[in-house]
Amino acid sequence: MDVVIESTRSFEQDLDQLSTDKKAIAVQKINDCATLFPTQKGSVYQKLRRPLLISGLNEYESSLYTLRISKDLRVILAVDEDPIFGQAIFTLFRVVNCDEINQAYQGIAASLYQEIFSHQDREIARIS
Repeated sequence: MDVVIESTRSFEQDLDQLSTDKKAIAVQKINDCATLFPTQKGSVYQKLRRPLLISGLNEYESSLYTLRISKDLRVILAVDEDPIFGQAIFTLFRVVNCDEINQAYQGIAASLYQEIFSHQDREIARIS
């Protein structure tokens, strides 16, 4: 299985704000996960956390996770496995301090799942 790492502009901007040491640690931890994923997927998922449950996804499961970089720094990312193409895609969204994690996570979830949420709103409006 191949692992593709994609990063968003927000992630790149966050990374640029870090010190050289913190940036190197973040990149190393991400690369470690990507390297291990094809052979030790379970171990990688054990390192990832979901800080909040996202309500309103119905039968869908969120692919959003956080990766601990240091005591006070986390990366918000999505892990999407594509068995058809034999690859996993790590999409890096943000690098944030722990005190900002919930707000950043909610913002990313709202952006990613807005179509699902708006579809539900339309269904509720039709029922009413």
